[in-house]
Amino acid sequence: MDAGFWVLQFLNALQYSMLLFLLSIGLTVIFGLLHFVNLAHGALYMMGAYLGISAAALTGSYWGAFILAPLGVTLIGALLYFTLIDRLRGAGPMNQVLVTFGLIFVFLDIARLGWGDIALGLDAPAGLSGTSNLLGVAYPTYRLFIIALGAVVMAALWLVLSRTQIGAMIRASVENGDMAAAMGINVGRLFFAVFCVGCALAGLAGVVAAPVFSATTGMGISILIPTLIVVVIGGLGSLQGAIAGSLIVGLIETVGAAFLPSFAAVASYLLLAAILVLRPQGLIPARGT
Repeated sequence: MDAGFWVLQFLNALQYSMLLFLLSIGLTVIFGLLHFVNLAHGALYMMGAYLGISAAALTGSYWGAFILAPLGVTLIGALLYFTLIDRLRGAGPMNQVLVTFGLIFVFLDIARLGWGDIALGLDAPAGLSGTSNLLGVAYPTYRLFIIALGAVVMAALWLVLSRTQIGAMIRASVENGDMAAAMGINVGRLFFAVFCVGCALAGLAGVVAAPVFSATTGMGISILIPTLIVVVIGGLGSLQGAIAGSLIVGLIETVGAAFLPSFAAVASYLLLAAILVLRPQGLIPARGT
């Protein structure tokens, strides 16, 4: 196998990892900060893809979809927060799992009613629709855009969480919410803001994934399992954990499928089991978890 093959596999793994990161960072911070099990996070990813397709048809531009789809998913998330999430925060994890699992099928039926049950595509913008030569390999420019977008989001979140007052408040609330509230931090408002940011990132992941994978009603369920694996492997409430978990799972599922397709399907689950036994808090958990 030549060097071009390895470059191609690495880029494929990196592109998939960035999609997983955009989903898992919102989910892991919601877990870590709100202590809420939101299984409907994958459904918000699906809604981002479908809303992006409708927004592109309405505006005639991919970039219109790129902006409007995350905003639409954020509004959906805000509605969910005030009607269900906030009420269920103290209800126990089993009630949270049951309600949000039911929401998956509610959104699935909404998607079927609104867009049908067939795969829909979204065209990449003209400037990103070709291929680029990278290290001697012709690779789709749009997929490189996804990698760059994920890197930008990583850097932005790191700057916010580690270098701003809001980031300090979030870290304090993850580590000890009661003490943070006693120090004057409006933890409830912070919870809502973080939840909305997580929903926006899920919508962003959905709209950027649509030109690559198309939008289907099952995409939210199929992406949920690897996202949960990323969260558990990386550690709850941790940006570094989400990065590490995304890269590990992306590498296993992408590169493993090229060499051992039958084993790659279970490799992530074996790693998950090992982490749960040897380090149940995850590789890089937030200090308060």
